[in-house]
Order: sequence, then C-alpha cells, then structure tokens
Amino acid sequence: MKSHETYVKVRYAETDQMGVVHHANYAVYLELARIDWLSDLGVSYKNMEENGVMLPVYDMRFSFLKPALFDDTLCVKTELRKLPGASIIFDYKITNQHGILLTKAETTLVFVDMKTNRPTRCPKYILDKLKN
Repeated sequence: MKSHETYVKVRYAETDQMGVVHHANYAVYLELARIDWLSDLGVSYKNMEENGVMLPVYDMRFSFLKPALFDDTLCVKTELRKLPGASIIFDYKITNQHGILLTKAETTLVFVDMKTNRPTRCPKYILDKLKN
C-alpha cells in the first residue's frame, strides 16, 4: 500500500541525560509522519476537520529495537496497511541516518463525525486518492 518517508532531526530537548530519545517523543514523530503521509496523498488534515471529520488515535504500539540519539536524522517510513473503512491502520519503521532499524510501530485511528462524535466511514475523496 501507499508509503511515505518523513525525516526528523533529533533535538536535544527530546533526549534524556544520556542523549537517548525519550519514548514519549515517538508518538510526536508518528503524528508528524501521518500528517506528511496525508499531505503527500493530497489531503489536508486541517481541511478534513473543517469538513467535519477528525481522526483520533485508537491504538498505538511500539517495538524499541535500538535507541535514537541526539543529532540523529531519523527516517520515519509510514505505510498504509490496507484500504480504510471506519478506521485506518499505519505501520512505521524508524531508521537512523545509517539505515539502522531503530523502532517499529503501528497506529490505528478512527474516522469520527465531529457533529455526532461517532465513528464514520473514511471520506470518499480519500478512498478515491488511494485507489489511483
């Protein structure tokens, strides 16, 4: 399925005293990568919300294989697992500038109608873009 790569330079504030990225920052890296993935698809997250659909995280899983360090340039590869229905699942691989796999992750997000606050189907315009 469709994939996209996002690059992130690890900032000092994201690390602990040993120069290792704190695990809480990985959720931010995945969010950045998802928004880039949507943008690369031609979908604005902001416009999606302005049209009444939000995409909250339902589930997030990580496998931390090796540490990311201060000043590393990380590549977050985001891949759509399957065509979305009411939910959308992404798989991620985070590597450093040497191509070493550091982290694997997955997220499940749910399309929610902002008026009813209930799950809804993936908007047709997103499905159309994915099928092209």
